[in-house]
Amino acid sequence: MSSVSTNWIEDLPRGRLIAEFSVWSADLVRLADDLARVDPYVDILHIDVADGHFAPAMLFFPDLVAGIRRVSARPIHVHLMAADSILLSQVDQFADAGADLISIHGENESVAVEALDRLEQRGVAAGMVIKVETPVKTIEAYIPRLSFVTLLGTAIGVKGQGLNENAGTRLAEAKVLIAKVRAPRRIVLAADGGIREHTVPILRRSGAETVVLGSLAFNAPSLEERMTWLRAL
Repeated sequence: MSSVSTNWIEDLPRGRLIAEFSVWSADLVRLADDLARVDPYVDILHIDVADGHFAPAMLFFPDLVAGIRRVSARPIHVHLMAADSILLSQVDQFADAGADLISIHGENESVAVEALDRLEQRGVAAGMVIKVETPVKTIEAYIPRLSFVTLLGTAIGVKGQGLNENAGTRLAEAKVLIAKVRAPRRIVLAADGGIREHTVPILRRSGAETVVLGSLAFNAPSLEERMTWLRAL
């Protein structure tokens, strides 16, 4: 499988929503087939990783990322939901597995700087995610080092929740913070959680450049029609 361009973040669409597909919502029994089915519409593959402590779920693992890397030429974004004590090891393992972008959490405060240093040394793009209850301003100092800023709109690591009522306001606040930064790279603002047909327009108007698509994409009656609608927002 061909490698991802080193300029892939700069090359992401700017005039429409970036299509970030969550592997968690794919058919995990027939994963390669399902990824091939959606591939024509994918800009980024999003892979959640949770240790069962920092987040209540337990998913996914480096070998899965390595396997997806072998069958897909799409950029892989790994969202690490891991305790500080194991975060640096997880960064190394998922970088080795072929992740193109690794997002740590703003709540990983004790090791965040070291994790970002490690990603820079390894040539892996860095992102940061914050929980729905964490003040947006918490990540302001990190933004110049990031390529992605992702705001959760629901409780961490749990599927099927409704969007928090403050999600739009928080995205707008993050957009202002990003605009203040004179970074030598593009910084993409993303929304994750509570992604539904009626919430995506709200998130888009609030500044989201990408939303993490789960069942909205994978379970769409017509993926082509769903993506045409999303790209028009």
